[in-house]
Amino acid sequence: MSTKAACASGLVTVALVLLVMWAFEVSLERAALLAPVIVVAFGAAAAVLVLWAKVGWESLRRRRRPWLVAGIAASVIGLIAVLSLLGLNLPRE
Repeated sequence: MSTKAACASGLVTVALVLLVMWAFEVSLERAALLAPVIVVAFGAAAAVLVLWAKVGWESLRRRRRPWLVAGIAASVIGLIAVLSLLGLNLPRE
């Protein structure tokens, strides 16, 4: 392993530990102890994201009108985001 790769991986690990510390309000010692679990969890999440992005891209390429499908999907996501920011709550039974 090169020195550059080792430094980059160390910096990414430190950044992930600090992110978990901030997001979950845990102590530095506890987050550092969980560093291997944090790195594996983020790696697994990134792998799933890449997989689903590839599946979505391939599915979009096979469509007859890919820009229409992408526009509708972006509109639905935007509408959900705007309604969430406005504080719309669905009725509960």
